[in-house]
This record gives sequence, structure tokens and C-alpha cells, in this order.
Amino acid sequence: MKFAMHSILFLAFVLFSWFQTPTFATRKSYIVYLGSHSHGREATNADWERATESHHELLGSFLGGSKEVAKEAMTYSYTRVINAFSAVMDENVAAEIKRHPKVLKVFESKQRKLHTTRSWEFLTQTDSNGVALPHSTFKRARFGADVIIANIDTGVWPESPSFSDEGMGSIPSRWKGACDVGKDPLRFRCNRKLIGARYLNKAYISSLKSWGSSSKELSQPELNTPRDYDGHGSHTLSTAGGGFVHGANMFGRLANGTASGGSPMARVAAYKVCWPDFFSLMGPGTICMDDDILAAFDMAIHDGVHVISASLGGSAAKDYLDDIFVVAAFHAYKKGIHVVASGGNSGPEPKSIVNIAPWIFTIAASTIDRDFQARVELQNGKILVGASFSRASPQGRFYPIIAGAEARRANSTIGDAKFCLLGTIDPKKVKDKILVCKTDDDEFSADRMEQGFEANQTGAAAMILGGNKAMNEMPVKHLLPAVHIKYQDFVALFAYLKSTKNPMATIHPPTDVFNLKPSPEVADFSSRGPTTFLPEILKPDITAPGVNILAAYSPAAPLTSYYNDNRQNFSYNLLSGTSMSCPHVAGVVGLLKTLHPDWSPSATKSAMMTTAKTRDSTDHPMLAETDTYDATITTKATPFEYGSGHIRPNKALDPGLVYDLTLNDYLDLLCGLYNNATELRLFYDAPYKCPHSYSVLNFNYPSITVPFLYSPVNVTRTLKNVGSPATYVARVFSPPGLTINLEPKTLKFDKVGEEKSFTLTFDVTRPGFGTAFGRIIWSDGKHFVRSPITVGGVHV
Repeated sequence: MKFAMHSILFLAFVLFSWFQTPTFATRKSYIVYLGSHSHGREATNADWERATESHHELLGSFLGGSKEVAKEAMTYSYTRVINAFSAVMDENVAAEIKRHPKVLKVFESKQRKLHTTRSWEFLTQTDSNGVALPHSTFKRARFGADVIIANIDTGVWPESPSFSDEGMGSIPSRWKGACDVGKDPLRFRCNRKLIGARYLNKAYISSLKSWGSSSKELSQPELNTPRDYDGHGSHTLSTAGGGFVHGANMFGRLANGTASGGSPMARVAAYKVCWPDFFSLMGPGTICMDDDILAAFDMAIHDGVHVISASLGGSAAKDYLDDIFVVAAFHAYKKGIHVVASGGNSGPEPKSIVNIAPWIFTIAASTIDRDFQARVELQNGKILVGASFSRASPQGRFYPIIAGAEARRANSTIGDAKFCLLGTIDPKKVKDKILVCKTDDDEFSADRMEQGFEANQTGAAAMILGGNKAMNEMPVKHLLPAVHIKYQDFVALFAYLKSTKNPMATIHPPTDVFNLKPSPEVADFSSRGPTTFLPEILKPDITAPGVNILAAYSPAAPLTSYYNDNRQNFSYNLLSGTSMSCPHVAGVVGLLKTLHPDWSPSATKSAMMTTAKTRDSTDHPMLAETDTYDATITTKATPFEYGSGHIRPNKALDPGLVYDLTLNDYLDLLCGLYNNATELRLFYDAPYKCPHSYSVLNFNYPSITVPFLYSPVNVTRTLKNVGSPATYVARVFSPPGLTINLEPKTLKFDKVGEEKSFTLTFDVTRPGFGTAFGRIIWSDGKHFVRSPITVGGVHV
């Protein structure tokens, strides 16, 4: 029974594959990349039509010379900024196109996945009433006024109060975008806050056709509108740029407070590229096709956005040349656009970080100082405390308790029933009782929402979940009262069940718990470094709030896939993930862009990284949640988990010094990686003379990484003054087994924009295979410019 659903889906997939012709099996979607268009932002429809015509001609030349066949095969013609097209074709045709002299690269289209009141108060931007603090970045940067933030996600719910345009002025003249409402049955409308919306689904629709979807299914209104029917896009966009909404909460009481984005007065635009994944063997989910994502980048760059927030990603790239997302982000960087992306939710596995290119701001996720807890009161007086998002509670009386194994149907195994899997619980046995369900053992982990669905449909009064040794239980939204308790309490609960013939308990309503210490901690799900490609660049770059974040949601989104017919009308919802930490950073980038419009994306990133903190609320080194086979533990976090540290918006406003990077710096890096004119043209169309020699170690990144050290190495960095004239003195913190010498130790800056260089000489005193962590801090007494140092090959 455990694997019944997955087995059926897998069998369907296998049978489907058997009945496909060989031709179908080899046909895939490919992106044919040609570089950049020469027309500027003032290009006309005629320019775009000519570009499309040239794409039809090129593809048609490989399809028997027929433009009509090319039009039929082509999914997208990218005409604004990025010169490319995507099409469904045979592998042998794609191989031939690769050899065309105008074609720089042919990418096989890949699928990517989505990576969710209190957070801005935690970041010292507002007080407990949601009012901006006088010296906060919110206030000083005019709440991100007129910065345009684009969100590449599942769309937006335009009627959400977070996107109200009350008090907003006229739309900035730089905006060239559109409000493409499609066939929205609810009359989708943009306004002076939500100034643009587009939906990009051609690749997705093509994939549905290949699976045999009917024309009726393909014409559903939900598939042809930028409206968000998932909730994820509204949540992330409002976190980045939503306005102030007082009294926001979930279930009418949890997380009650003021919801706000990082740039509350920013203009926002939604680019919907993520859609329901009906054919996943792991059950319903969401997929985002590369072809559609590339179209969103092409549109957003043309439309005039300042910041692109993308809470999605695939697997860690083995090479920048194989990742169209990396190439698209570089196009944005060349236009001065900040690209912020989530680092992934594959932690605590090392080397799991994604979106790793240095021109992408890669974000990890960490906790804030709030939790949601409910108390289970046993009739013997013992209190068990667990995590809960429950809407209601059977408060007021005690209910009988029954374990899933005892409540099983006659045709179910004890092994399945103890997990409360679908169809395993007998309604007669569990009616008006508190059902106890095991979540995990050494071989199996149950779907928490499946368990809640089974408990609710069989008539249980409430549910208690537990049994997971390896990690903390995070609350899940259930329709019935439910509490997720820790392993030790779960053991105590079963001891109580065995101690009496009539076990009874009641569950008290969940409440907000504030000022939890220590906080922040890096979340266990947050992906870790080091990177699998170019380990000289430390990733993630920084960490930000990503656990139990309240933000706007779609009232049309089902609670989960198990409740498709039970839409909960959530206007605001609590979600967790690097998807939620990413827009926090995007919002702060908007604030800095407002206050420092002349800063490059690299300078802004440096300001946030060098002012980040690595200590928690107890003034001890930040911890990271991880797991073992026995229990959840927290260990001292490292730069592989938090990058440069936890975001501090107020400090980033005035960093003193920054590590800046120009386009030439990035091109030199690419020269050092590839040193091939054709490969370099993937990123830059104009001729470029590569340096005779180049060391990636000297790439002017705000963090310093030497992945392998077996003999002395010199590393050079350059700092730019963005503050008042001052003299900075350095302190270097060398870890055991390593010596780090600095020259010079003092840097004197006489004017804004002045640059000074320094060199660090690394030498290992005790060779080994571990990684050592240190840091360097430059200070003038007012500013503290911090850079993490990671060095491999050191005995620690």
C-alpha cells in the first residue's frame, strides 16, 4: 500500500513509453542560441518580425526548406534582446543545426522546479506594529520607490491587497512592458503597482500535447492567463515588492501582523512560467520549462525592469555553457539588471547549491525568531508541545486516542496503517478520536498531507504526527486539528497509550511564539556548497529569512493536491523554502537601487555580502540545522551554508567599501574558463581580447575561496570607496593549519570611487584534506567590511 500510488503512475509511464514510435521518442525541445539582437530598446514590431522571419528561414533550411514546417515546429522566437528560438525537433536535426556558422549553442530544454509579517521586523525594518523604523533602509531608501521588480514564477493574484496601487504615482516612463491578460475569466487587471503581467506557456503547452492532452484541456482558462492558481508566485512577488498590509494572517489568527515586501513602494511585474506538472511520477507538482523561462528573461530585459527575482532552479550545473538560465542571467547583467535566485532546497546535502554563476545573487534560507506551537495535554497531566498550523482545535474536552495501527481497515497491513496512508484507516474505529500517525522510519517517509487527508475523511477529531528521528517536524496545514511532535515526545505518547486502557487527550489551539533563541539558523532544507563547478566562487552568497514566511497567496489555490476540490481562500499563507528567502533579498536590492542608482549589480551584492552577520541572537556563531540517523542537531554553520552571512539591510545601505566588478572582469573570468572565441560569444557578441594569463583566484568577488592549497598562493582583491574619505585597517583571522599574510595592512581612501588593492598570501602549515574557514575585516572604526575565507587542503 505504501507505494501503490507511485507504482500505478510508474506503470502508466512505462506503458506510455512502450507505445511511442521511435520518432516520437527522439523528438525533444531544443533552444537554438544565436547571441544578442542588434536592435535597441526602441525596436519596433517590424524589427521583431524580421528577427522571427530569420529564425523561420534558419530552421526551415534544416526541415526541407519549408518555412511552414518551421513555424509548426517552433515554440518561441526570442526577438527582444536574446537572439534565439526554441523548437521541437529530432536529435539528428539538432545535431546538424549545431554546426551552422551562425549558431553559438544548442541547448536541450530542461525542466526546473520552484524552490516561501515577522521577517521585516526581524530584519529591523519595522516595529512590532509594522511601522517603518526611522533609521531603517525602508525609510532612508523611500521604500524602493519606482524600482521595477520582475518575478519569474507562477503568476500573480492581482486583487491581493499587497498589490494595491493606493498612493502610487504614475507608471515610470522606462516601463515598456504589457499587461497580457489572456483569457482570464475573472477580468485580470494591472494597475500603478502591478504594472505588468505576462504568461509564457508555449513550451509547456507543447509538452502537454506530446502527452496527448485534448484541445479542451489545453484551452482551460487557468492555462492562458497570468493569474496565479498555485499561490507561489503571489507569495514571492509580494515578499519582494508588496505594499504594507495591516492585519494580515493565516486562519484569522496565526502570524497576525503587517505583511510587506522588501521594497513596499516598488512597481512589480509578474512573468508566469511555472505550470502544473500532471505527469510527475512523484505526484502533482509544478514545472517550469527552459524555453518559457528564456522568454520571460527576454521580455523582462526589454520591458525595463531593475531586478529579476527567480525562485526556481534545476540541478547544479556542471558547466555554465550547459545552462541557458546562466546565459539568460548574463544578458540581464549586461543591461545592469540584478538577478536574484534561490539556491535550492536539497540541503543538508553538500554540493547541492544551484544557480551558481557569479553574476547571479544566490540565496540560502534561514529561520527567524518565530514559531507556531500547540500543546497536547494528556489526561495524566503530561504536556507535549509540537508544531502546528491547524485552523481549529477540539478545545474544551478530552478525546480518546487511537494509534493508526489499531485503527486499520481489515484489508490493510499494520505497517501501512501506522502511517495512516490513504485507504488504511477504518472510519468506525477512528470517528471522534485523536488519531496518532507515524511519519517516518528507517525505510519510509509518509506524505504529511496524505496522512491529514486520510484522518480528515475518516472522521478523526484531530491528529498527532511524530516519529521522525532525523529532523525537526515543520508544521503542515491540515483541515483538522493536528500537531507534529518531536521524536522524544512521540515515544512518551506511546508509553502513555500502553499505560492505560482509555487514553485521552486534548489539543490546545496553536499560538505564535516569539523571540526564539538562537536565531537565525540555516534551515536544514537549504542547499549547501561548495559548488560542483568553479569552486573558487563561494556559493551561496548570503542567507535570508525563508522559514514560515507570511505573504500574499492565491485564494484559488487548493490546500494541497489532496484537496483539489477544497480551496481554502487563503489571502495570505505561511510557506518555507529558499523560494521565500530569494525575494527578501530581491526586495532589499530594490531599496539599494533606489538609494544608489549608480551602483552596479556587483557593488550592490558586495554591500549586502560584506555587511552580513555570522552571529545569532545570542551573539554566538550562527548554527545550521542538519540531521543524523538518530536526531536533529545543530552544528556551527560555515560559509558553505550561509555564504557571507545573514542579510542586514540597514548595514548594507552604507557599506563603506565594495568589491566592484565590471563587464570586463566577468569577460576575463570567462576567458580564463574557456579561452575560446565561440564559447565566449555565448555571453558577449562583440570582439573581446582575452588576457594572456588569468587566475580565477583573483576574480574580485566579495568572498575569498582557495579550494585546494598545497603550496603558497597569492590572492589579490580590489576595494572601491563608496563612502567618505577614510583610512581602513585590516584584521585577518587565520584558522589552525594555515597562515595568511596581508600586504598592505592599511588602505587610505581620499575620495569616493577611489580603488585600492591588497594581496593575501596563503600557506598551509599542516597539509590535509579538510576545509578551513577564516575571514578578513577592513574597518575605519565606523564601517566593517567582512569577507569570508575558505581554504581546502588544510589539516583541521
